[in-house]
Amino acid sequence: MFSKYPSFAPRIRVLVALAVALAGSVGIADAASQRISRVVIDAGHGGHDSGARRGYVLEKHLALDVARRLERYLERRRMRVIQTRSRDEFIALSQRSDIANRQRSAVFVSVHFNWATNSESSGTETFYYNNYSFAYGIQSRVARKARTPNRGTKRARFYVLRHTSIPAALVECGFISNYSDRRRCLDPRYRQSIAEAIGEGVLSYSGG
Repeated sequence: MFSKYPSFAPRIRVLVALAVALAGSVGIADAASQRISRVVIDAGHGGHDSGARRGYVLEKHLALDVARRLERYLERRRMRVIQTRSRDEFIALSQRSDIANRQRSAVFVSVHFNWATNSESSGTETFYYNNYSFAYGIQSRVARKARTPNRGTKRARFYVLRHTSIPAALVECGFISNYSDRRRCLDPRYRQSIAEAIGEGVLSYSGG
């Protein structure tokens, strides 16, 4: 066919190649989404490691509360959930990654609250190391529900991201160091909305 229309042959070949590539990428994405049936939820810090703090407000407590709310949200939607910690205890970073890496058909979400020396810093942000699309899906929903500045989706070399082999994201749910953010973070309704937003992002990635 190409020999009859030589001037169109290169264009047709390029279009065919693009179509094949797109079809392949869609198939891979769909297959990947269908395999996700478990979520490893990692409540940041714990035990003697309080994380960010301002007076009586401790990151470890807020993170665990959001992690538990996220667990309930996902379990109601038939996702199997594994928590790296379910109480106020210290879990080493290597243990957190090990727990995640033992899972198959899974994703990993680490829940944190932020701190900055500049008390004006506010908003939410989500970090990734290898899987931008997973982190972006979470951050877009968190930012919309939080109604605070969207600090975006950023690449970072945090231990639990670099050493986790399954798709992984670390969510910063607000700044304890910022007065307005801190007031929101102390509101159970805000923490529930953040947990649901993270859950929506997970389900979107998993095809649920």
